[in-house]
Amino acid sequence: MRHRNHRFRLGRVSEHRTAMLRNMLVALFRHERIETTEAKAKAVRGLADHMVTLAKRESLHARRQALSMMPDTEVVRRLFDQIGARYADRHGGYTRIIHAGVRRGDGAPVVYLELVDRPETPPDGKGKKGEKKERPGKGEGKAEAESGGKRKKKEKAAAASA
Repeated sequence: MRHRNHRFRLGRVSEHRTAMLRNMLVALFRHERIETTEAKAKAVRGLADHMVTLAKRESLHARRQALSMMPDTEVVRRLFDQIGARYADRHGGYTRIIHAGVRRGDGAPVVYLELVDRPETPPDGKGKKGEKKERPGKGEGKAEAESGGKRKKKEKAAAASA
């Protein structure tokens, strides 16, 4: 029986637990996907759904309630402008938990907590992690690249003075 077990304690005192859940909420709405343990994901899932419900209301009172839980104004602005509009016609179920195996150190079950219907491209506009920057070919060494840069500066200075 689950008598008097209505809260996720997570082995922390209440102040630490509240701070951790607030930080996880900010990270979830900033990145739209976080990797955490299964117990923590289940604890923050209800709070995240409540924040999206507040964002769908679009009132000043709802915005202040969200700010009291997530003190990052940039994330709350993004929550109300983009995420709330994305889920305007959805009735609950804004988050998803995807199992990702176990943590190597202690064997804790690790999951991805993400927003449903999130865009495939990262929200910050950057490309994928695997993309490589262009590098000079084999014949072009570091010294040649530096001397080429100095030559360009000299040419620009000459053009400006002429």
